[in-house]
Amino acid sequence: MIEYVAVARIPEGGLEAFLAYESTVLPLLSDHGGRLDRRLRSLDERTEVHLLSFADESGLTTYRADPRRAAAAHLLAASGATVELVPVVEVAAEEP
Repeated sequence: MIEYVAVARIPEGGLEAFLAYESTVLPLLSDHGGRLDRRLRSLDERTEVHLLSFADESGLTTYRADPRRAAAAHLLAASGATVELVPVVEVAAEEP
């Protein structure tokens, strides 16, 4: 299992288009062996964080190349959001 954190920065006025994009592309994850494990949004609705996992690296590659995702790219562009994708690993919490 490979995990990623996606951090989306959404400018003021961009949330509606961003949500339209997300409602189109997030359901595609399972078609590529991926899943959305956590979805968090800041209180000011300007930042959204996703914890994503894929069975293997090829799942992310095929998800990103999915033509249905590409067809929705105009919604992401209209939102003005920027998205950073970071591969991550779990780190054990230290006891205080």
